[in-house]
Amino acid sequence: MTRDPRMTPSNGRYAHVSLQGEVEAESFVEGDWMTVQQPIANLAREPGGPRESQLLFGERFLVLEVADGHAFGQAERDGYVGWVGSAALTQAPEATHWVIAPATHLYPRPDVKAQAEVALFFGSAVNVTAERQGFHRIQTGHFVPRQHLMPIAARFDDPVGVADLFLGTPYLWGGSSRWGLDCSGLVQLALAACGTNCPRDSDQQAEALGEDIDAHEPLKRGDLVFWKGHCGLMADAKMLLHANAHHMSVAYEPLKDAAARIETAGEGPVTRRKRLSAG
Repeated sequence: MTRDPRMTPSNGRYAHVSLQGEVEAESFVEGDWMTVQQPIANLAREPGGPRESQLLFGERFLVLEVADGHAFGQAERDGYVGWVGSAALTQAPEATHWVIAPATHLYPRPDVKAQAEVALFFGSAVNVTAERQGFHRIQTGHFVPRQHLMPIAARFDDPVGVADLFLGTPYLWGGSSRWGLDCSGLVQLALAACGTNCPRDSDQQAEALGEDIDAHEPLKRGDLVFWKGHCGLMADAKMLLHANAHHMSVAYEPLKDAAARIETAGEGPVTRRKRLSAG
């Protein structure tokens, strides 16, 4: 069986113990769970290589090897494998809440006039240690507006509504936050916020998510549309919401226009239309 390297925690030197007898490696290890301690950390296929995805503050990463300032391992969120700067990782308490605003400032004290010099992004996980004057104090000692956090188990119920929060966000290959998003990053973020496990890349999503829709059946809100290398969410029967390099942002676009433009550009027709199961 050919394994997808994006999802196989092995680099030839180190591999996870679950792969013993299935892949070749010098050492098989359990790994150590670490937590991202900066707002965004790039995940690359090789140390210092091009960004393939991103991890957010509070996300857990199973470290299998540390070498020359980089850590190799696997993201807990979606099983994506790669290298992260080791300085981005630390040990941290278990998360109690997550960020539900596209971005939120970290204040040095519970005061909206205080000088906020760093931000966290939607989906980041934090440990709340106290509540003061409408703010939650988190494990770093900073304060976050209470309105911007929800208990860790709470979820939204409309992926399109979540994706709409990111309208105008710059397009960024491998991006996973308000700082920048790509097409599959937007879909993953929106579905995860609603409790749906979602792979990172569009080809993985096309295979794993939902059921195929007959070509003659009208589309509806929340349906997914895929091309080779691209995807988006339907806001209704005709309007697509997607992060794309044409607009260089998250944008609404009539599906017929997007499909014609993508095919004219040589990227081919729509390959799949899929519907998530209700509930």
